[in-house]
Amino acid sequence: MQIYISEEAVVRDIQEKFQTMYPYLKLEFFRKPHTKGACSPEAEKISSDTPIEKIRMIHSFGWLDISYYRTAAAVEHDFGYLFGLSAQILRKAGNLWLETTITDNWTLEELNNAGRPVKRARLQFPDNSGDD
Repeated sequence: MQIYISEEAVVRDIQEKFQTMYPYLKLEFFRKPHTKGACSPEAEKISSDTPIEKIRMIHSFGWLDISYYRTAAAVEHDFGYLFGLSAQILRKAGNLWLETTITDNWTLEELNNAGRPVKRARLQFPDNSGDD
């Protein structure tokens, strides 16, 4: 699976394509790269209406591999290395979105699966009305 990063794209285009493939993950972009294991400051987050051309440091376009077996760290690295974009992948946890700082070494498939809502089984208790 790949996403095409074009000169005409806006942040929302990339976010929507990513989330279509991984519904329990979210992609955010920031003004500066985050250090390994650290969260990106909310104040540095880029608006989804921002054209990619205005925020990238490397002015190239092309394909980015977001296959299920790639780790969050590898995808974030490629955004920076290939396009000069500071990206952060987030995972859904209930009603919250968590940055994958500790789980950067998990694959996109593992992260997406971890974000799926847990279906709770209803417990059925036997009818003990006939017991003495």
